[in-house]
Amino acid sequence: METGVAIKDPAEAEGREGAHESPVPETIIEPRPAWGAIDFPELWHARELLFFLAWREVKVRYKQTALGVAWAVIQPLFLMIVFAVFFGRLARIPSDNIPYPLFVYAGLLPWMFFSNAITMSGNSLIGSTNLITKVYFPRMIIPGAAVLASLVDLAIAFSLLVVMMVWYRVPVGLPILMIPVLVFMTSVLALGVGMWLAAVQVKYRDIRYTMPFLLQLWMFATPIIYPASLVPARYRWITSLNPMTGIIEGYRTALLGGISGAHFDWGSLGISALIAVAFLIYAAFDFRRMERAFADLA
Repeated sequence: METGVAIKDPAEAEGREGAHESPVPETIIEPRPAWGAIDFPELWHARELLFFLAWREVKVRYKQTALGVAWAVIQPLFLMIVFAVFFGRLARIPSDNIPYPLFVYAGLLPWMFFSNAITMSGNSLIGSTNLITKVYFPRMIIPGAAVLASLVDLAIAFSLLVVMMVWYRVPVGLPILMIPVLVFMTSVLALGVGMWLAAVQVKYRDIRYTMPFLLQLWMFATPIIYPASLVPARYRWITSLNPMTGIIEGYRTALLGGISGAHFDWGSLGISALIAVAFLIYAAFDFRRMERAFADLA
């Protein structure tokens, strides 16, 4: 059965008399305390493995594909076209005075990153069975690498948004400096949800089949194809409980506020940040609790 790693000097371990005289260095693997959800020094020590797994994820995803990394742009581009035709032209959904293709793409961009990061990290432990059962390393690195790899797709897809902003002559101001903060918030939320789903899926493989359905419902509950202002004022506190609401609206304000004249809703952003951090902490504790059985169940 797998446990966390707590390294002690052999001379300090009970029942190891004379170990300090042994010329061969030893490492004792013992269970961690239940409160030790995240071992930051251990994660920092394994940072090179994190980047290696993330880069491997990127290469495997686009290996032997004719279009390669272009798929990172094609997926949100075609979704934008479909939404622009059906919801922009036919349904005539308002878009806060922003051209609808630009409006919907600015919402799809962070959502696609969030959705792909959750899907990849949620399936990451099952896809890394050989690593889990053969060698010890901080298991949190596996879903973390999946989220890190998704950032590459986000950077590539962002290039199309830049082109669209130039085409529509969007003025850029100081609010755009919030983009790194918003990307970090999205990553924290995606890591928390993905890490928790990855741990649960080791025991319950049903998660693999329910995840796409739940993410689709979550997308329509998030103001991507419609503005948050479309929700009646008395119900907006409910939409604020969806952490992606504040984040998506934050992206639009940072990128397109020069057209819409919108300002940051700091209350909604604060709720989103609080939920993201709280869920990451909860997921880390739950992940550590279930980690002991990964090698047996994977």
